[in-house]
Amino acid sequence: MQCSRIRTALSARADGEALPPDVDGPALDAHLAGCPECRRWERQVQRLREFTGSAQEPEPGADGLLAALRAALDGDGETGGAGQGDSRAG
Repeated sequence: MQCSRIRTALSARADGEALPPDVDGPALDAHLAGCPECRRWERQVQRLREFTGSAQEPEPGADGLLAALRAALDGDGETGGAGQGDSRAG
């Protein structure tokens, strides 16, 4: 079985979606048992899912998105702080 079809099936399984019609669970597991590249790819998908699953959802609307972006850029997870507000020297 081609690795590209297996990787499509792995993505579907990681997302909780149905497997493609040409790949069933036992065939997927059998391919993984013999293919280190696809096992490595599966681990990367799982790490990505864990990373994106831990991300906080921004508040709805542009203000929430802007606050989330500022917090991410500040690296402290809080809104406000240096670099915000009036930028004129005084």
